[in-house]
Amino acid sequence: MTLPDYLTGYLAPVPDEIEAHDLPVTGALPPELFGRYFRNGPNPRPGEDPGHWFGGHGMLHGVRLRDGRAEWYRNRWVRTRMFTESAPFVGETGVDHSAVSANTHVIRHSGRILALVENGFPYEVTPELETVGPCDFGGRLTTAMTAHPKQDPVTGELHFFGYGFLPPFLTYHRLSAAGELVESREIEVPGSTMMHDFAVTEHHLVWLDLPVVFDLARGGMPYDWEDGYGARIGVTPRAGGPTRWFDIDPCYVFHVGNAWEDAHGRIVLNAARYTRGAFTSAWGQISGSTDPARQAAASGDAVLHRWTLDPASGAVKEEPLDDRGVEFPTFNEDLLGRESRYLYTVGDDAVVKYDQRDGAALTRKTGGDTGEAVFVPAAGGAGEDEGWLLSVVTSGDSSELLVLDARDLSDVASVRLPRRVPAGFHGSWLADD
Repeated sequence: MTLPDYLTGYLAPVPDEIEAHDLPVTGALPPELFGRYFRNGPNPRPGEDPGHWFGGHGMLHGVRLRDGRAEWYRNRWVRTRMFTESAPFVGETGVDHSAVSANTHVIRHSGRILALVENGFPYEVTPELETVGPCDFGGRLTTAMTAHPKQDPVTGELHFFGYGFLPPFLTYHRLSAAGELVESREIEVPGSTMMHDFAVTEHHLVWLDLPVVFDLARGGMPYDWEDGYGARIGVTPRAGGPTRWFDIDPCYVFHVGNAWEDAHGRIVLNAARYTRGAFTSAWGQISGSTDPARQAAASGDAVLHRWTLDPASGAVKEEPLDDRGVEFPTFNEDLLGRESRYLYTVGDDAVVKYDQRDGAALTRKTGGDTGEAVFVPAAGGAGEDEGWLLSVVTSGDSSELLVLDARDLSDVASVRLPRRVPAGFHGSWLADD
């Protein structure tokens, strides 16, 4: 029996939960790295085939750093109702937003650590990665929660959204800095699409209404490209008001970089952009498809792209910023929603740093499958790129937590992990208070 791609190679799940202490370190861990690095990703149990890479149970991998030491590594499945009870997402009483995988991201807001997936409620976990349970913010959250919320560095508020396959198709939510759900409002869109990410500027919310559309008749993961839907970017005032829509060339975006308002009031958005062919090829692979038409459609990976939207004139400018395949853009989130200069991305075996002012790109080969590079700012750092990048790199059966200097991508340290960590999605650095 041939296993699908999402159960083999760098995507292959691990069979159990372990922990190890006093991990070997090469180089010198900065003493300022005092906290935990957590990373989430899909990991079905032995013998399970979820039918799609996105369908596996969430597994958190964590490394505890303190006083220049790597004190422990541990991995734990997020014990959702889907994991513990095989609870169906859609049952006789409708959608159960707690019957999800919680496999995409892990963040901290207002003291809570939350494992996220975009089709349901977040699950709270402890600093030791034990599951507390689903979180609906006191019963106020009635939709799903995106895996890509945005925390405003000035107000401390957390902006997020939920999308669904039934109306309302898109709902915006806002948490206060104290973690209270204080606002929910519908954003009108014509149908149900896979809206994985969005952007926030100082005064606006930026939506990606793109042609990967829900269709229950497809079975499995019921989303795929539909030419007739069109592609557009929406801009909604954070303070309230109508959404302005800008038609763009057909594409898909899983992940945005930063977005901001320039001196002329235009909105600048950078993201990893897929053409129809690139999306079709990637979606086929992570769906386990052997359709020759999908395999023949391969035409490259996502590339870094920029849209400049002018609310005054309605004009939109679209331009590629590079031609190499990259994903998982990250940046110094102290500048989220404000103009930023540097953007970090990863390719198959490299970290790529972009200078968005002059277009320069710096590449650091890693020699293995390279996970999202999480930026950690240096305390009191005067420069935007003063800090470190943390990334899990896997080569064969071994993995390391790589620590790079974010200024020049030079080696700082590496922590050898006690097992191979499968390719996953997103993570966060959670500094000790």
